[in-house]
Amino acid sequence: METSIFKFERPEALYLLLIIPLVLGFFMFARYQRRQAMRSFADLAMFKTIMPFESFTRPWIKITLLLSALTMLIIGIANPQTGSRMEEVKREGIDVFIALDVSNSMLAEDIQPNRLERSRQAINRLIDKLTGDRIGIIVFAGKAYMQLPLTTDYNAARLFVSTINTGMVPSQGTAIGEAIRMAVASFDEEVSRNKVIIIISDGEDHEDQAIKAAQEASAKGITVYTIGMGLAEGAPIPLYNQYGKNIGFKKDRNQNTVVTKLNEGLLQEVASAGNGAYVRANNIRSGLETIFAEINKIAKSEIETRIFTDYENRFPLFLGFAILFLFIEVFIALRKTVWESKINLFDKPKKHEA
Repeated sequence: METSIFKFERPEALYLLLIIPLVLGFFMFARYQRRQAMRSFADLAMFKTIMPFESFTRPWIKITLLLSALTMLIIGIANPQTGSRMEEVKREGIDVFIALDVSNSMLAEDIQPNRLERSRQAINRLIDKLTGDRIGIIVFAGKAYMQLPLTTDYNAARLFVSTINTGMVPSQGTAIGEAIRMAVASFDEEVSRNKVIIIISDGEDHEDQAIKAAQEASAKGITVYTIGMGLAEGAPIPLYNQYGKNIGFKKDRNQNTVVTKLNEGLLQEVASAGNGAYVRANNIRSGLETIFAEINKIAKSEIETRIFTDYENRFPLFLGFAILFLFIEVFIALRKTVWESKINLFDKPKKHEA
């Protein structure tokens, strides 16, 4: 199948097009100043007699040609390219879904700077190591939501990771089972390749059948890994106002400070049921490095991706137009020639008296 695609090799050069309105504005201002100066000297109608070679339209024609040439030159510098053939290339990789806990307990600071921020940093480092693997992101608290479907666009993945926060899921809880089932349903079952789910959570306020969901995933050949974010002694949950300022810690009904602790037993059972491994994060390591080492042991299957090849540079066409416009502009004088000044298509011929 053949198709085509258009792109610029250097799109940042297109910012130079902002020069065009600036030049045009300067030209119009200069013409206005000149016209005002002429008004102060004599009536504009008299200038046709005083200055018969003066042209009021040619400067506009010349500036139009100059700006057109400049536009073509800038587009040429950006180098438009077209790709006319699409090829399938095979890359080795696996499909990885990261399910990240965004419940309020992930704001605890027993792992610096806090559990959620440390998780985001670890995910970004994992993305930096991916080569050919597809990654997807699911966020969960009381419910699970798809944040990013499977993709090899790692820049998009980093962008989505940067937007993750505890306000994304209004209902509190730890719906690990729902997140696992969502990931399982999102994998492409028609393509035979290795699939992995990585759960990053503190495991607290667990509400659903996470172990059963992990068993179901394992039965379909999907490996489930878990990373415990938090320390055994736990930490209070900080509260923030709308300006991001810390206003204290979460308290229970008796006004006692709530301490959130890592539910390590649950996460170990989920990993065991999913035929994977469990790693506890701390202030030295995030755990993702260990998991990624385990993932790399999995035989990577081939992923077919389509890319455009044989891009053709189109800048010569635009440079040619730029030269043409400049060539025409050079041969257009600002003033009329003697023979042109004698031409007046609007004067009626005089009748000769008999």
